[in-house]
Amino acid sequence: MKIGIIIKREYLTRVKKRSFIILTILAPLFFAALMFLPAILMLNSEKFDEKKTIAVCDESTLFHGKFDNTDVNTFIYIDSDISDAKNMVREGVYDGVLYIPRTELNLPVNAEIYSMKQIPMTLSEYINSTMQKTIEHQKLLASGIDPDIVKAAHTSINVQSIRMSQDENVEKKTYSEFEFLLGIVLAMVIYFVIFIFGGQVMRGVIEEKTNRIIEVIISSVKPFELMMGKIIGIAFVGLTQFLLWGVLTLGIYGIVSTFLPVQDVFSTGSVMSEQIVETAVNTDSQEMLTQVFDVIHSINFKAILWCFLFYFIGGYFLYSAMFAAIGAAVDNETDTQQFATPISLLLIIPMICSTVIANAPDSALSVWLSMIPFTSPVAMMLRIPFGVPIWQVVASVTLLFATFVVFTWLAGKVYRTGILMYGKKVSWKEIIKWIKY
Repeated sequence: MKIGIIIKREYLTRVKKRSFIILTILAPLFFAALMFLPAILMLNSEKFDEKKTIAVCDESTLFHGKFDNTDVNTFIYIDSDISDAKNMVREGVYDGVLYIPRTELNLPVNAEIYSMKQIPMTLSEYINSTMQKTIEHQKLLASGIDPDIVKAAHTSINVQSIRMSQDENVEKKTYSEFEFLLGIVLAMVIYFVIFIFGGQVMRGVIEEKTNRIIEVIISSVKPFELMMGKIIGIAFVGLTQFLLWGVLTLGIYGIVSTFLPVQDVFSTGSVMSEQIVETAVNTDSQEMLTQVFDVIHSINFKAILWCFLFYFIGGYFLYSAMFAAIGAAVDNETDTQQFATPISLLLIIPMICSTVIANAPDSALSVWLSMIPFTSPVAMMLRIPFGVPIWQVVASVTLLFATFVVFTWLAGKVYRTGILMYGKKVSWKEIIKWIKY
């Protein structure tokens, strides 16, 4: 009963704060801006691109007519000396001059661009790519090889990974790149949420301790009840905020998409590079559609979402208990660094090992990291998309929540002494003594 009262107090106190309301409204606007701003910029890219006229001073004569004019860039081939060409750039006749020197023995592999302003990266990359293709073409001809034959010989190889089971009739296609991407996204969400809302628990305890509110509260409830209520109450605040963010983001997306033809950004060739267009034209659309559905069906989203929920809550509870204990032991946020840093490192370890876990999800290191409660919330989410035995998930979740209960009890003992300590620098040795009392 008392835990319920504390949960209600923590929830209503934080939900009614102006900072909570402002952040809840601004975050969806920020997410919507991330989604729509690139689309708006791409749809209006012509307004931002400054048209440039580039003079090509090609002493080798190999690249005459090789650079195509676009709506943004115009190439003019000149026979002037490079010194005269640079003077014309200074006078504003040209925006830049591309100088390709003559070589006596080898094909030209170096070029220089002179301009008064910074040349865009896209223009430099286009010039580099065009020159590279031209030189490769010339080298093949010089060797007596038809470039068209070489182009026709290029072949795409698709090696499909298929996971087998003990049942001979059960085989499943896997897509490692997509599974790793999904796992890293879910792991990053848990990683940041634990630190954001765990930090809120710590700051809340420090604030109550500083205002001496905790002395009144602790006289009527046990430290364990107070800590449990505070952790669960702030957890509900976080879930409420995430729910509101999702609803508001979808609402903003629906409203804006009715006025902004975002789909045109991804369908029109004006915002796609030539390579993307060429790939889209040469690829069988039915084959692409089939592959997309194969990727979707290869992932057990239901199991992943359930696991994400368990590790999201369990990881938050465990680290919140530790952060709350830190808040009870210190008087201000400045003193929290010596305690918060070692705790933070525990959660950073699986992020550092993320590529190892993705490359070998069944290795001993991956399994142990997903079993240890301090690293399992992140490590297991990296492994889940690749497929994890049920017994490992059950054992990992059980250890995680059991450790949470133990640490909540230990943190309650720190609470009992630490919340009434003022003006004293606390060390790890001192905290251990409080736990032994």
